[in-house]
Amino acid sequence: MIFQGTKLHGVFEIRLQEQRDERGFFARSFCQKEFQQHGISPVTAQCSIAFNEKKGTLRGLHYQDAPHAETKLVRCTQGAIYDVVVDLRPASPTFKQWIGVELSAANRYMIYVPGGCGHGLITLEDKTEVFYQMSEFYYPELSRSVRWNDPAFKIEWPASPLVICDRDRTCPDFLVRGET
Repeated sequence: MIFQGTKLHGVFEIRLQEQRDERGFFARSFCQKEFQQHGISPVTAQCSIAFNEKKGTLRGLHYQDAPHAETKLVRCTQGAIYDVVVDLRPASPTFKQWIGVELSAANRYMIYVPGGCGHGLITLEDKTEVFYQMSEFYYPELSRSVRWNDPAFKIEWPASPLVICDRDRTCPDFLVRGET
């Protein structure tokens, strides 16, 4: 695997190293040792899949609060997404900054999202599936969201959402919630 740091502290784009032959290729997509060598939590407590019928479906920006802040390893296994990570960690040198990366079944890239960062996506194709590995179990009482178009972050989404749930549409702004 190739671990490429991003402008956000502790966020990595991870690419597969394909070993090709006449059958196709073989590639490692997770290695506890390699993750630890990059200072990344290798713990996986649960995995989830999000299937999205329509292009333009928006999910996020979600995170889980302490004491059960979760790291996420995100990969698009079918279709394509524009994946966004926002640094919501007040002590981080990249606090309130964001990155966007295209993840697709074709490029097989992954993004590592540290605990305390918000995560969201918009689908770029119909019938898109996203696979998540999370370091923590789900605690509904610690589940948090910030609005996808909050002016505090100035995220440049590639398109306006066509499908968005009420929870994501009506999240309060980051500053309104008392976080600075």
